[in-house]
Amino acid sequence: MPVLNRIAEFHEEMTRWRREMHAHPETAFEEVWTSDFIAARLAEIGVDRIERGIARTGIVATIKGQGSSERSIGLRADFDALDITETTGKEWASTIPGKMHACGHDGHTTMLLGAAKYLAETRNFDGTAVLIFQPAEENEGGGRVMVEEGLFERFPVDAVYGMHNRPGLALGKMCMRAGPAMAGFDIFEITIHGYGGHAARPHTTIDPVVVQAHIVQALQTIASRHTDPLDSVVVSITQVHGGDTWNVIPEKVVLRGTVRAFRTEVQDRTEATMSRLCRNVAAAFDASVDVRYERRYPPLSNHAEHVEKCAAVACDLLGAENVDTDPAPVMGSEDFAFMLNERPGAYVNLGNGTGQDGGVMVHNPGYDFNDAALPHGASFWARLIETLMPRAA
Repeated sequence: MPVLNRIAEFHEEMTRWRREMHAHPETAFEEVWTSDFIAARLAEIGVDRIERGIARTGIVATIKGQGSSERSIGLRADFDALDITETTGKEWASTIPGKMHACGHDGHTTMLLGAAKYLAETRNFDGTAVLIFQPAEENEGGGRVMVEEGLFERFPVDAVYGMHNRPGLALGKMCMRAGPAMAGFDIFEITIHGYGGHAARPHTTIDPVVVQAHIVQALQTIASRHTDPLDSVVVSITQVHGGDTWNVIPEKVVLRGTVRAFRTEVQDRTEATMSRLCRNVAAAFDASVDVRYERRYPPLSNHAEHVEKCAAVACDLLGAENVDTDPAPVMGSEDFAFMLNERPGAYVNLGNGTGQDGGVMVHNPGYDFNDAALPHGASFWARLIETLMPRAA
C-alpha cells in the first residue's frame, strides 16, 4: 500500500494546511506567520514538546513512543519561500507580492506535520521522534544556524533525515543515492577597478568593461582546463554591473556568480584559481581587481547505511520498482548538508509528478507542490520512525 490508511484519511486536512501556507509565503528568517501556523498545528496534534526560536523562526517538536528506549531519530522539513512572483493562477496562490513557495517547502512542512499527527496518535514505536522545522534554506543557511545554536546538543539524535520533492519524477516514486548527492554552493563577487573616461577616447582609459569580458572567458577555463575531468565544477557568472550612461567608460565593473562542486577539495582549488586568474588578467590591462569568495553550503553526502534504511522503507511502502537508489547527483545545493556533517543520515527525493501535473520545475513562477504527494511523504516519515525504532515484540 503506497500510503498508510490513517494518513489517507486526513489527506484533505493536509491539503488545507499546505494551501494555506502556500498563500502566505515568507522568506529567510522572516517566516513569523508560518512559524506560528506550524506551532499551532503541532499543539492541536498533541506532540509532547514544542521549542521555538531556534534560528529565529525555527521549531523543534518531539513525540515520545511507547517503551523506554533512548533512541532518537530526527526528521527535517524546511518552510521558507522565495522572492518570485507567482503565475500559477491557483485559488491558493501567493497573497504576498513578489514572494511565493516556488520550491515546495510548504509541501515538505505539511508532510512532516502529517507524519506528526499520525505518530502522536499511534505512538507505535519505541524512542523519540524529533521533528525539525527549519527556516531559511534558500541561500541563507538556516540549517547551519540551527546547528550552530546547538540543535543536536539540545535534541540529541542517532540519525537525521531530510526529504525534497522532485518535479519530473512520477508520483509514487522515490530516489536517493549514497555518497555525494548534491553540490556545495559558493558565491563570489569580483570588482574590477579601471580608469574611466570619455567613450570617444578609450585610449585614455583603463576600460573595466573590456577587462570583465576577458575575465568571464578566463573563468570558464576553470572547469575545462584547471579541474580534473573526473571531478565536476560549475562556475556561473549571474550578474554584471557597470556603467551609467552611453558615452562614459566606467571606473569599475562588478561580476557576481556561483560555484558548484561535489568535493571540498574542488571548491578550495576553484577559489584559488579564480583569484589567480582574475589578478593576472586584470594586470595584463593595467587594471586591479578585488575578489570576494564566500562559502555558503558544503556538498551534501549521504551515508550509505542510512540510504539503505530509507530505501528499504520506501520499497516496502511504494514497491521496489518505484525506488531508484542510483540517480545521478545534482548540482543543486541544500543546507541539510550542515546537519549531515554533524549526524549520520540521508536526504531523499519524492516524486512530485510529471507534465502539467507536478512537472513544473522548482524556482519557476508556475511551480506548485502536488498535493497528491502529501500522503506519500507523510507515510514514508511515519514508517521510517516505526521501522528504525520498533517496539519490542
